[in-house]
Amino acid sequence: MEAVIHTEELTKQFGRHIAVDRLTLTVGPGEVFGFLGPNGAGKTTTIAMLLGLIRPTSGRAVVLGHDVQREPQAALARVGAMIEAPAFYPYLSAYDNLLVLVRMGGLPVARIDQALAAVELTSRGRDQFRTFSQGMRQRLAIAAALLADPQLILLDEPTNGLDPAGQHEIRELIRNLAAAGRTIFLSGHQLHEIEQLCGRVAILKQGRLIAEGPVADLLHQGRGVLVRIQGEVAQALEILRGLPWVGALEQRDGAILIDAPPERTPEITAILAGAGVAIQEIRAHSETLEDVFLRITSE
Repeated sequence: MEAVIHTEELTKQFGRHIAVDRLTLTVGPGEVFGFLGPNGAGKTTTIAMLLGLIRPTSGRAVVLGHDVQREPQAALARVGAMIEAPAFYPYLSAYDNLLVLVRMGGLPVARIDQALAAVELTSRGRDQFRTFSQGMRQRLAIAAALLADPQLILLDEPTNGLDPAGQHEIRELIRNLAAAGRTIFLSGHQLHEIEQLCGRVAILKQGRLIAEGPVADLLHQGRGVLVRIQGEVAQALEILRGLPWVGALEQRDGAILIDAPPERTPEITAILAGAGVAIQEIRAHSETLEDVFLRITSE
């Protein structure tokens, strides 16, 4: 099936600063795709180029089969987005705020009730925006993104500033949108949320793509065995280096992280114990997406 998002060598330079550096990326239909990177990595600039808000220095962005620069209306007709903090008229109701957007976009008024229902704000549709909690404001911003009945939704930090309950509400909303067949392009810093929601992720650093792939595959790369030795670790390190199926060894927080299949844990235990090495703790080790992110971006 045709890609929903495809970039080819997408680059944006501001003066001497390269914000996005030759980014080539593909997002398929129905994906919940995570877009990660430290502050200043180029995530928001990339999203702005996908939405036609910033012109690339070079390269191209194709959205829903149309070049964003050459065919902006066709590319963005079925795209919804929430970037940064939501901004609405404080003394207008949720419904009337959306009505302003519907009239500006020439969209059917019936979409308002549909969008409010999708984000579970029907009962608060006639309440003024200024009375909304931060979580409700984020949900209304997503409702605004749904007015065009989008195939693709781009969300930049949708849970920023929310308490745990608000974060949970937005996570459930994203799951529901994905279950309805929409493609979600999700940028954020809440890595535990990205791990729960996304099937694939891309990681940027200083404008460059440094990792991309299924979340399960990235997490699998961090599997191993963690062993904590009682006493000196030199003997244990020497023994472990001599095992043909052991890869790299890393000393971490007073323990040894062994690059070996977790299924070998009983064998490692038997070998070390047989050599008289006192084991304080040994267990299978799996990285979280946060672990992977910190390791990759610090390399």
